[in-house]
Amino acid sequence: MKFYSFLIIVSAVSLLSISNDARGQSWDFVKEKAGIKIYTRDELNSSLKASKGEVTFKANLEKVNLLVGDAKNIDWWDKNISTVKVIAFEREKLIQYYIVYNVAWPLSNRDLALEAKISTDPVTGARTVVAKPLLNVMPEKKDQVRIKKYWQKWTVQPLDNGYVRVTLEGFIDPTGNVPTWLFNMFVTETPYNALHALRERALSDKPAIK
Repeated sequence: MKFYSFLIIVSAVSLLSISNDARGQSWDFVKEKAGIKIYTRDELNSSLKASKGEVTFKANLEKVNLLVGDAKNIDWWDKNISTVKVIAFEREKLIQYYIVYNVAWPLSNRDLALEAKISTDPVTGARTVVAKPLLNVMPEKKDQVRIKKYWQKWTVQPLDNGYVRVTLEGFIDPTGNVPTWLFNMFVTETPYNALHALRERALSDKPAIK
């Protein structure tokens, strides 16, 4: 359903504010579709679920890293994003975004300001992009609903023989009159759609912008 497309917050992103209790909960396997494994778990202090997706494929590692966590490469993002404004960008360090999502009537559009921090493990080469809301930076608008409860983490892990494993974990509270049961029904589409789009873009002939 179109109004759930705003759940796919792709970009870049950093998990600094999540409690140890929330991190410690185990993921429950839900399904595997087109080689993408999907999981969910209960989110601490919420009736909504967090989601996780994981996919492994053979691709150029540099290109995948440029697509995940670089402000210049957002052409594969959700098509229902109507506005993307880069507030701040330090390559390989952080990105701050302001994003507006078109949501089908009768729901209001959603917007979100976020800060994504980027790091690379010097031993394993794993790249993580973890995001949290950036509050009190962009003024709220009467005709849009501001997303304030959100976290997301991308991990790009290089493997042998040119393969990479990409994992996307995240949680978003869309706020407003969205029934919990309906949200949880569609929450598995969030990581699937994002990872499917990333894989297609990474395997395409179109180069990533450096």
